[in-house]
Amino acid sequence: MQTQEQILLAFYGDDFTGSTDALESLSLAGAKTRLFIDPPTAATLASMPELQAFGIAGKTRSLPPAAMEASLRPAFMQLQQMGIRHIHYKVCSTFDSSPQVGSIGKVMDLAKEIFNHPSIPLLVAAPSLGRYGLFGNLFARMGIGSNGDIYRLDRHPSMKLHPVTPSSESDLRLHLAKQTNQMVGLINILDIELSIALLQKRYQEELSDGASIVLFDALYQSQLGKIGLLLDQLSKEHNGLFTVGSSGVESALGAAFAEQGILAPKSDWPVIQPVEPLLVLSGSCSPVTGAQILWAAQQGFEVLSFDVQEAVEWGMQASSIQALLEKAKQSLANKTSLIIHTNGSDSHQEKNIPSDILGTILGEIALLLQAAQPVKRIVLAGGDSSSHAARAMGIQAVEMLSPLVAGAPLCTTFASHAMMDGIEINFKGGQVGAANYFGLLRDGLSEDL
Repeated sequence: MQTQEQILLAFYGDDFTGSTDALESLSLAGAKTRLFIDPPTAATLASMPELQAFGIAGKTRSLPPAAMEASLRPAFMQLQQMGIRHIHYKVCSTFDSSPQVGSIGKVMDLAKEIFNHPSIPLLVAAPSLGRYGLFGNLFARMGIGSNGDIYRLDRHPSMKLHPVTPSSESDLRLHLAKQTNQMVGLINILDIELSIALLQKRYQEELSDGASIVLFDALYQSQLGKIGLLLDQLSKEHNGLFTVGSSGVESALGAAFAEQGILAPKSDWPVIQPVEPLLVLSGSCSPVTGAQILWAAQQGFEVLSFDVQEAVEWGMQASSIQALLEKAKQSLANKTSLIIHTNGSDSHQEKNIPSDILGTILGEIALLLQAAQPVKRIVLAGGDSSSHAARAMGIQAVEMLSPLVAGAPLCTTFASHAMMDGIEINFKGGQVGAANYFGLLRDGLSEDL
């Protein structure tokens, strides 16, 4: 397979909302980037010589280890053969994972086998998103793009109650020890203040002590550039580098590429215009999303839910789905913005509904509504369900259209279904946004925001 010399970075996202977060970081850094649903072939990339980075929006965060390997092994092997400067496995900035679901340790074991690099850097902190690493422990703000309080991860009101991967440990080294036998070293927050040369020496000391994974702390966005320079140096030394982490990795490398004159940050994005109606489909069970739905209901949105258990049993023929579709079509015909959700539904026990089933149902609802009453802009909310919804909608790739809230840009679609091709779409993770999030997407942003 040909070497993709123009590609600075390729990332594999563990879900769709997290993948658009990385897409945003690279696009803001000035890299021409496209996010694909499935791994692009060398021929596809060769047809896009302007691309400087690309991503693959996976769904591994919601899969058990065996299914993760089935998805990741061929993708990693394909990426390994492309000769790309940096390959990144992008994880949620709250490190959602467990030995049973979305195991990041499993990813690292597989990467060690396929890429055969001396070490795997791990950067989870993303200060612009309210995610901070201090002495190996992860802290997170309640809500991204909000003024929520900051909590140690195992005391975070939302993450400690996550329905699939509840957080019970904030020290990421201990968290990972349940998922891999590899030793995890640490470049702590005091080390980050060292010079690049001394930082690289500290990294080598961790490897000499037996670590094959090295975790980086970070508290301020300004610290990421130095980490990015170290990562790029490691890539040059080892003819490529595999890294695991949040979109902090893209921010770090983007800053490093800017300092080296490889990229120039892009700031001239179009202002997001108002639309009416806006269609929101939410499989999120986050209290942050719940508060956003409540706000929207009070601000003129039509809010509908359906019997999820019945939908699982009967599919789109479920009576609650049919009733919802009739109400939804009428709302859209009346130019009333609409939210279809499962958050807090009496019949929805989120722990018992697989995200692939839930996401597929939401995607099929979107297709039917778009065929009947086309809209210009759609929001998919829910990190685990959104990737499945996007696939059901026939979305093949997206590019960033404009920034909205950190980690969740407005994008434009490339889709197999003509009615889904070229629409504006936003993927919202459960922790993203202030209460008025859906209002921003309906009402647009003024130029001074």
